[in-house]
Amino acid sequence: MSQLVWNDSYSVGVKAMDEQHQRLVALLNQLDNAMAEGKGRDALDKIFNDLVVYTQTHFKAEEALMAHHGYPDLDEHRQKHTAMTDQVLKLKQEAEETKVGVTLKLMNFLTAWLTKHIAGTDALYGKYLNGKGIN
Repeated sequence: MSQLVWNDSYSVGVKAMDEQHQRLVALLNQLDNAMAEGKGRDALDKIFNDLVVYTQTHFKAEEALMAHHGYPDLDEHRQKHTAMTDQVLKLKQEAEETKVGVTLKLMNFLTAWLTKHIAGTDALYGKYLNGKGIN
């Protein structure tokens, strides 16, 4: 897999959230690098767990920001976060059961979800918050 490069098309126009999104991209790239270098399962599991924990932290911060500013589609956005978290945990469980660890399938899912979610769903709350003068 190739590295995911942050660009302005991923910006939601809210500095704190853009910084968190950049951190998620960096963690995903760190995981990709570790896979490419043939790092052991323990190293991959640690990076993946860091990514999962940071994603959950980010989702909470994002949802709190939207709630604070009365974002009207918060419930729908929260459901997308929950579905993503559930899917990642399911893929993680499958990987643990098969003793395969982090797989290309998981990496592709994470990359596709992250880029589509940021550029699509998150962009919507970005416009809403920017319209309220929050950036």
